[in-house]
Amino acid sequence: MSPGYSSTVADFSAWVRTKAFYELLKPRLSMLVAFSCAFGYALAAPTQINWSVLVMLTVGGFLLSGASVTMNQVLEKDLDKIMTRTQNRPLPTGKVTPAEATLFALICFVVSVVVLFIVTNPLTVILSIISAILYTVVYTPLKRVGPVAVFVGAIPGALPPLLGWIAATGQITHEAMIIFGIQFIWQFPHFWAIAWVADDDYKKAGFKLLPSGGGKDLNTAIQIMVYTLFLIPLGLLPMKFGITGMDSAIVATVCGVLFLAQTFSLMKTGSRQSALRIMFGSFLYLPIVQIAYLLDKVN
Repeated sequence: MSPGYSSTVADFSAWVRTKAFYELLKPRLSMLVAFSCAFGYALAAPTQINWSVLVMLTVGGFLLSGASVTMNQVLEKDLDKIMTRTQNRPLPTGKVTPAEATLFALICFVVSVVVLFIVTNPLTVILSIISAILYTVVYTPLKRVGPVAVFVGAIPGALPPLLGWIAATGQITHEAMIIFGIQFIWQFPHFWAIAWVADDDYKKAGFKLLPSGGGKDLNTAIQIMVYTLFLIPLGLLPMKFGITGMDSAIVATVCGVLFLAQTFSLMKTGSRQSALRIMFGSFLYLPIVQIAYLLDKVN
């Protein structure tokens, strides 16, 4: 075997390992978390944004999310092996060992806390730690207990914009709770649409995330519709309390109505395709509305 061949194999192996650790972070999800942190900070900033703080806050939010989802994968490594949607993750495939993943999560968590401690304030750091604990220690095992897991998971899921707001202001205000509330309620149709689509896989792992007895039925579809309906008045609250203006209120209302319209198809057909549309709609709703709020504030 030539030295050049050995070097190529080693380089390829190093790339596979690096890519595996990156995949542990669930970068798309963690980027959404990081964006929500940045959104909360920028929305709360009274005048000029401190861009160095914003960048570091975004990095801290990304790493905090990455640490949480990595530990989630460590705790669920045996369950991920039996689900089609997760069996190619780094831990089930053996690209990364549980010990390595745990150490990686710990490093990401420590770095995120240090970063947030340097650029924000103690309240932001404390709530960040609580968020990570809720997600890994409470939400993860509750997924096999019942739908209460969705409620618990919605709390750390909605904390990022609140953390950003507190990072800018140092306090929890009614404005902060409004942007927390919008993202909190958004979690329910988002979670339940995913659970509907992945129901067969989730049953293999014993996950019980759907409401109304865990069935893909009309009662579950109605609950998805009701929580989506709540987003329409909630989306108007930033204008009502002077955080933003009319333009973003119109965008939030239109997005809310379009999001709601997708739920009627699920109530009518109960099809996987309808649930998929709600799932993708949820991915679009949140960033579009948050960007609209930011642009409205800037203008």
